Amino acid sequence: MPRDLRPPVDILHYEIIQEQASALGRMGRALEQSLTRLREFDAAHAASEIPASLQPARRRLVHEAGHALWMFVVQREASGLRDSRHIMRTYNVPGEVQRCMGLPPSKPASK
Repeated sequence: MPRDLRPPVDILHYEIIQEQASALGRMGRALEQSLTRLREFDAAHAASEIPASLQPARRRLVHEAGHALWMFVVQREASGLRDSRHIMRTYNVPGEVQRCMGLPPSKPASK
């Protein structure tokens, strides 16, 4: 069995970099999925024709996408990738999703 001759700190650094890359991939896929759900909702309901009863569902999708965007941007920045304009262009993130990025999830109204 060959013995790894690298110093333990190098091995640990390599594993940390692998986990960062894996987390970045997971966050990117989560953003893609949330944006897809929002786009599918919008495609099924013309913006001017969304009934008031479906507005909360759409708002929830926008906020979920905003949260996924926030998580992705934070993970990228933790990895040293500071310019998020690339994400906005590549994933075609709507302005309303960008504006709610990082907002805490809204609580349902009390009755």
